[in-house]
Amino acid sequence: MTPLGILLRGAGHEPAHYALVLATAAAAVGRPVTLFATNAGLALFRRDAPLLEDPREELLEARGVAGIGTLAEAAEDLGIRRIACEAGMRAESIAAPELAEGVEVAGVVTFLGAVGDGQLLSL
Repeated sequence: MTPLGILLRGAGHEPAHYALVLATAAAAVGRPVTLFATNAGLALFRRDAPLLEDPREELLEARGVAGIGTLAEAAEDLGIRRIACEAGMRAESIAAPELAEGVEVAGVVTFLGAVGDGQLLSL
């Protein structure tokens, strides 16, 4: 199947949530997925999980919609490759130990190599 690369650069809950929605859906139908976060989008990969504190998490749960916590677990189970942009980490003053377990640190070249001739989405 065609690989899917998702570039998450936007701040906040909504782009992070939808990046996970797209990533898990694509992986569930057998597509290889690489989720690459940079700058403000790196909040999704932080060990302290600041996006889980967003009020939208509770709202989504109340409405029967999977939130970031549920989708992040599914992403791990589905084998989605997660890459934190090394330059974006420097720009945001984020050190590697601040990232969640299993998140790689690499650059754009690694991301583009992982996606190859596949599709790219940016949020």
